[in-house]
Formats: sequence, structure tokens, C-alpha cells
Amino acid sequence: MKRILIVDDEINIGLLLSKFLTRNGYDVSIATSGATALDFLSKESFNLVLCDFRLEDTDGREILRKIKASYPATGVIIITGYSDIKLAVELIKMGAYDYITKPLYPDEILNTINKALETQEALSRPELQPAGTPASVKKERNAGAGLPETFITGESTASRDLLRQIELIAPTSYSVILTGESGTGKESVAQAIHMKSNRADKPFVAMDCGSLTKELAGSEFFGHEKGSFTGALYTKIGHFEMANGGTLFLDEVGNLSYEIQAALLRTVQERKVKRIGGTKEIDLDVRIIVATNENLHEAIQKARFREDLYHRFNEFSIHLPPLRNRERDIILFAQNFLKFTNKELNRSIEGFSDEVIECLLTYNWPGNVRELKNVIRRATLLTETNKIQLKALPLEISTFAKVSAMETAVENIQVRETRRGLKDAALEAEYETILKVLKEVNFNKTKAAKVLNIDRKTLYNKMKAINLE
Repeated sequence: MKRILIVDDEINIGLLLSKFLTRNGYDVSIATSGATALDFLSKESFNLVLCDFRLEDTDGREILRKIKASYPATGVIIITGYSDIKLAVELIKMGAYDYITKPLYPDEILNTINKALETQEALSRPELQPAGTPASVKKERNAGAGLPETFITGESTASRDLLRQIELIAPTSYSVILTGESGTGKESVAQAIHMKSNRADKPFVAMDCGSLTKELAGSEFFGHEKGSFTGALYTKIGHFEMANGGTLFLDEVGNLSYEIQAALLRTVQERKVKRIGGTKEIDLDVRIIVATNENLHEAIQKARFREDLYHRFNEFSIHLPPLRNRERDIILFAQNFLKFTNKELNRSIEGFSDEVIECLLTYNWPGNVRELKNVIRRATLLTETNKIQLKALPLEISTFAKVSAMETAVENIQVRETRRGLKDAALEAEYETILKVLKEVNFNKTKAAKVLNIDRKTLYNKMKAINLE
């Protein structure tokens, strides 16, 4: 069992992290100061240290320096309350494996820890190289028609078409471009393609290109040798090498700088990689799947994306439709997310109230499947009954449903008045004004009545007239 030391002077955060990581199979200890952490390390062996950057008696730089000097085999991940690219580069050059900013998200933490430990294991076992599966190397294996747990097969026509395209392209080695709005599930589709391919027993490596800086890109893509630059205190395997034999998923590829694109193109064309500071060229057998929510054709026209690289990637393309166009899938997805969250939180919530179902179906989901997942996780946490109730939903979702209902009611008045020859156009204008004010005050009827300069009873009666009590 892998051993992790959490270093944080906020004991509540340490306890929450400890409980979460223990539940995921790790042996965890907690230190509330830098001195205590070093004392732990002097007496026991740890695979990884998860350390808050700001401690009462020291900071992340100092404790990282001491750990790397005395315990070089121990991986270190730094957690901080703010994002600073210069600091991230500095810490990684000093030997930190990675850098996580608050607020902390369980999936992100677990993925980063897995990545650190598995890469660490690869470096200690050279006979397994190119191994070292990062955070996003999935453990699921293809079992005939197997799909990753994160992929939910929908019931809509769009979902059925998507599954057919996955079945078609998966057995090939074609590179694939996945397009669609942010949050539509592009990484889940990439995983599904991988698991249905003959590479399913090899690594699936996901890389977020949107977070890459010029300073980090070369090392992340290609890796580096120990001593190849100032601060290169250990050998690092790049993502191409990690994915050898399997699939490399590049998310938000449109965010890569033109300079990084040029280096990437050479590797994709030659199917060889050389670590920074290294002399050996490593042959690559990697399937590449990229994802973007940008219009790459437009980016090419504006000289922000290389056309030759685009054509290397675009051997096949799949467009993921937004959730608002997959109404038949919304409740199915929500039920699946509820099942996962029940397991995560050890809860037994059975489903959703009728009001909640109506809201979920009415809302336009600008954040798509990712937003729906987050809403269900939040609502599950807040719910104390056997069904998720309206009060557990974010205000913008419950309000959206009310707005939609009132707009429909006003439209019905417009139709009705048109058929009567517009005898009372003032009534239509009155209800449009009421609707506008209710939106502005988040449907607080007392405030709305005050703004409209009428009493609450009058407002209630007017709303009742269009069945909106």
C-alpha cells in the first residue's frame, strides 16, 4: 500500500484529505507543521508528500528543498491557495512533481497523486519503460463492448449516433479530433475510443494543453534527463513516452502556442521523441486524440493554428452535441451522476422530486454534462431526504425554470389577445413588465411588488390569472 504524508496546518483540510485518500486505498499520515513533517520523514518511509505551500513555520520552497535533499525518492506535490505560473515553474524546477491550486477537487487530487506515484514507479523500474502512467491513465480494460465508467450511453438520437461513430473509429489507428462546447464529455469519448480499440490494455494518457506554459511544454510533452537544465533534479518521462503503445489525449489543443505546435508537429510526423538533454531517440507507437471547443478552421485563417498539424490530427472527427440538444438524456445522466455520488458520499438518495425533474429538463445547461454532474453532486450533498428537492438546486437553475414558465404564459396571452383582435394590448405589456421585474429580483415577490408599486395581494392575483401562483 502506498504511503502519503499530508502537511497542512489547517487540521480540517488534513482530515478531509486523509479520509478521502484512505477511502481510495492509501495509507495516510498527517503533519500540521513543516517540523513535524520532517520528523515523520526521519522515522518512516513515504512514497509521496502532499504539502500546503504556506505553513506557520515554513513554506513550500523550504520544505521541498529539505525533502529533496534528504529523501530524493519521495515525490512532492505542493498545494496553494492561489495560482502563480512563475511559482509553479520554480517549484517544479526544484523537484516538485506537480502543483495544485485551491479550491481542491477530489478527482483532480486523486489523478495528480496517481500520476506522481505511477511515474515514480516507472523511474524505479526501468525494465517497464516506457511505462509511468500518469493521473489520467485509466485502469479500465476493454471487455468486449466495455466502456469507461465515465461514459454514459444516452437514449437520444445524438447519443446513439455518437456511439456508432465510436464503434466505427475505435478499431482503427486513425487520429481523431473531438469538437464541441466545453463540458460535453470529450475526454470520456476519448476514453471510450481507447477502450474499444486494440490498445485497451496499454496506457491512456490525458494532457490538458490549456494549462501548459512555454517553459513547461517541452518537459511535459517530451520529458527531460536529470541535469539537463538548472533544477532538473530527476529524470522525467514525457507524455508521449508515457502513452507509448496506447493513446495520447490532448485536451484544448487549440490553446497551444504556435511555437509549441511546431515542436509537436515534428514528433507527430517522425513518430520519434527525444527527452530534453537526452541523446537517444525513442520510437513511438501512439494513437493521438485531440479535443477543442474552438473553431480550428477559424484559428487557421487567423494564423493561430498550423494547418499542417490540423491535417495530421484530422483523420477522423466527431462533434459532441450540447446537452440542451439531448433532452432525452438529461434525466438518465442525472440518475447516473446520483448513483456515483451516492457511492462517493455513502448516501442512499433514491431520486428527484417532480419539481426538480421539471427544472432539470427546462434549464439550458450552458456548462453541459460537466455542469449537470456538478449540480447533482452539490444537490446530493445538501439533501437530507430520500429525494433531491428544489431547494438543493442552485438558484440560477430553479429561477430559469420560473422564467421559462412565465415567458410561456405571456406568449399564451399574446396569442389569445391576437385572436381577440388585440383588444387589450395593455394586458400583454403589464405581464411583460411583471416578468421583467421578477427576473431582476430573483422572484422575490415582496421586492417585486415594491418595485411595481403594488401590494403583494395584487401581484399574486395577477400571477394567478396566468396560472403562476
